[in-house]
Amino acid sequence: MALRHAEPLVAEKGPWIERTLRRFEDARAAAPVRLEDGGFVPYLGERLELGVRVDHERRRPRVVRRDDRLEAMLAEPGVDPLRDVLEGWYRRQARLEIAPRLDAAASRAGLRRGPLSIRGQSTRWASCSSSCAMSFNWRLLLAPAAVLDYVVEHEVAHLAVPDHSPRFWALVAKRCPAFREHERWLKRHGPALRL
Repeated sequence: MALRHAEPLVAEKGPWIERTLRRFEDARAAAPVRLEDGGFVPYLGERLELGVRVDHERRRPRVVRRDDRLEAMLAEPGVDPLRDVLEGWYRRQARLEIAPRLDAAASRAGLRRGPLSIRGQSTRWASCSSSCAMSFNWRLLLAPAAVLDYVVEHEVAHLAVPDHSPRFWALVAKRCPAFREHERWLKRHGPALRL
């Protein structure tokens, strides 16, 4: 697009841009993250306090959870190293949280799932391939547990119905009666589910 077309487009789309920016700010306020010692991060509806220590002799950074506190031990200071080690921890936890939920949902449905992968997709929360392989976004751990449970049920429903037809949504509603509420939550707060 030529630069001369940008200003009229922004003027035309101004109200939409402002509404979208307000929605992002509202979402960020609903799932706040403070990446610093004494800060906090969300975890399945809980708020975990962050403890951050820097040890320049440490070879590998790591995170340990103690009750409602995460202890991050870093080799170098800064938000980026902290974000990186936290993302690694969330990815590992995602497998531990999602696999049993997925197995239980598939079992209740009388279906078999394929392999599970944990990813950091930018536009999807989860997917189910035609070979029944399941992929989930680790950022779902930043949402309330009920939202994660809904996404699991949504993907398990795809094992039976591969599209988003009325039959699919009837199946989701049967397995997760509050699914519309969880969908709205993800639409409203999903953009802020980031470290």
